[in-house]
Amino acid sequence: MSVFLVLAGLALLVVGGDFLVRASVGLSFKLKISKLVIGMTVVSFATSAPELLVSLQAALDGVSDIALGNVIGSNIANIGLVLGITAIISPLAVDREFYKLNWPMMMLLSFVLYYFLKNDLVLTAIEGAIMFVALIVFLIILIRSSRKSTKANMEEVDDTLAEVSNFKIVMWLLIGAAGLYYGSLWLVDGAKQLAAQVGISDYAISVTVIAIGTSVPELAASVIAALKKEKAISLGNLIGSNIFNIASVLGLTAIIKPIIVNPETPEILSTNIWWMIAFAAILIPLIMVPKRFEIGRLKGMLLFGAYLVFIYIALK
Repeated sequence: MSVFLVLAGLALLVVGGDFLVRASVGLSFKLKISKLVIGMTVVSFATSAPELLVSLQAALDGVSDIALGNVIGSNIANIGLVLGITAIISPLAVDREFYKLNWPMMMLLSFVLYYFLKNDLVLTAIEGAIMFVALIVFLIILIRSSRKSTKANMEEVDDTLAEVSNFKIVMWLLIGAAGLYYGSLWLVDGAKQLAAQVGISDYAISVTVIAIGTSVPELAASVIAALKKEKAISLGNLIGSNIFNIASVLGLTAIIKPIIVNPETPEILSTNIWWMIAFAAILIPLIMVPKRFEIGRLKGMLLFGAYLVFIYIALK
């Protein structure tokens, strides 16, 4: 039953998230928001909704382990699993803008999160608000700098959604909201049951099974694009997702319900958050050596291999 709840919860999150993205983009067009802003803010917030609902549900249920594990595991999976497998299928070109703004912000937020948690083993409402405000400031800077660049994040906004009727947008919002609500409810319940049955912590389940599950949409989209020789997911989008996971998912969750580090799972701060920081940090030497501004198959294999090692250690 627990496995069914986890799978059904993940399926509902994927469907709910997809409908929410469509509804959000359609609504943004109706409100005359520019395509650039839609791509950089609306799409990013909507695609982070599944992680947000799972983390919020977990925090409200008193299992902060799942809230933290979900975000830390998702950030590791985005680089090790999604980027690794995509690069193995088809080498990725890296935009020079990547390390000027996105990468430093991801590293800064990762260390800020570590400091806030290590300081008193709680991510408080004020600390959550600081991270969320930092995200808003970052987005304003990003949008201003991207207005000078014609190619920034425009391709991920579906133009056909500009013609959608108000009725459809409302229906999509309702379906999306229901899918995310029940999906997060079932996933958190299933994860708690599965952890109890298998004899490992809630945190170990969240940092592996749940994190992989919430990264499946990005993985599927990237693999299909790479196989078709189309433009696969950009490194900027993956880094953007990691920034949103920390600043909006954990930030907003902490504002609503402070996230407490469980003393029974010391690996959160001693091991796994350092895996997250290491996966983020390794990207700079990877894109510089030996072939600059490209993540080829060998580098992809290195990332994916490191991810398998992480999963083995986490479940062990």
